[in-house]
Amino acid sequence: MGARAARSVGQGALVADFALYLHALHWSALNIGVLYSVSLLVGALATLLVGPLSDHFGAKGFLLGYEGVQLVAASIALSTTQSIWLGGAAILGAFGRGANGGAGPFAPAEQSWISRSVVEPQWAPIFHFNTSIGLSGMAAGALLAALPSVFEGMLPGAAAYRPLFLIVLIGSVVCLLFLRAAEALPAERATEEKSTLVEAATAKTKQPLWRLMLTFGSINTLNGLGIGMVGPLMAYWFHLRFGVGPAAIGGTMAIAFASAAFMSLIGLRLTRRFGLVGTVLRMRLLGLALLLALPFSPFFWLAMLIFIIRAALNQGNIGSRQALFLGLVDKDRRGLAATINSLSIQAPRAIGPTIAAAFFQWEMLVTPFLIAGALQGAYLYFFQRFFRGIEKKVR
Repeated sequence: MGARAARSVGQGALVADFALYLHALHWSALNIGVLYSVSLLVGALATLLVGPLSDHFGAKGFLLGYEGVQLVAASIALSTTQSIWLGGAAILGAFGRGANGGAGPFAPAEQSWISRSVVEPQWAPIFHFNTSIGLSGMAAGALLAALPSVFEGMLPGAAAYRPLFLIVLIGSVVCLLFLRAAEALPAERATEEKSTLVEAATAKTKQPLWRLMLTFGSINTLNGLGIGMVGPLMAYWFHLRFGVGPAAIGGTMAIAFASAAFMSLIGLRLTRRFGLVGTVLRMRLLGLALLLALPFSPFFWLAMLIFIIRAALNQGNIGSRQALFLGLVDKDRRGLAATINSLSIQAPRAIGPTIAAAFFQWEMLVTPFLIAGALQGAYLYFFQRFFRGIEKKVR
């Protein structure tokens, strides 16, 4: 969790500022969107390999490797603005995408490691707390996204953004220290523990486990595509729609991430009253209503308020969703389960930024939100159908 906190600060800074940095370097909206899409697609392919392998070889080595890649990517971005090098570094380092402090395509290994460390009844508290730590770090990083406004008097033009990559570099060094000190759980340490949720799911649906996982993965693709339409380029949308700069955008995102961190802890309390599924549905439905209202806001302060509340609701239930999906499998398959969960979101999410950027270039700033709303509404419908009755069996 210490590694997650250190990692999340740099992620928060670049979520707010990386698209603005590319814009300052005179990248077109479409080129920015394509870069984000390629980065997400490469991350999805890496996820496909890492999760299952972590079940056999353990998670620690993969996470150490991830931080090494981050160090290289941040060093390249610090040293050059050449498009080919900067683009390659952005793809390797997943710049601007954000992952709430998670290890990007290596997140399945991280989730599997955490789930192996505690018994199933503790998953919801642990995952909610872990998410809250990452979101708090993202908030701190988003505050640092105001630094280009401070440096613009000393560094010309786009150069004011480059010190942000130093934050990423330092964060990776700290992560390496935390991870080296952490205890590695042996991959073969799988017990006879049987997930109560997987027993309930297979008993209710009469489907084999692999089909359950693929069914839920298919439902997740709707969520991933909806997220990709608005999430990665949200800072850029604020700039295009209201003409605001890194200080205003970074401050907005800092408040949003801090609110989401708090809501993640509140979401844990809600699970005790409504259950994991009920909590996810209630929070995401409110978030969906705000998503549809956001692009019609006539003022930046109102759009900022809507964005903050929506971010808190949507990201505050991440821990519940992680606990739900990992609960569908036994202990020795959680790396694979986390991979399917992550891949089914990240792969379709990769399409979204290119589509949204094309709309931005055509000055159609509302359309991506409407498409995203339709996709996320469909996701929630199928989500509740999938889990309907399953959770009741394990209470």
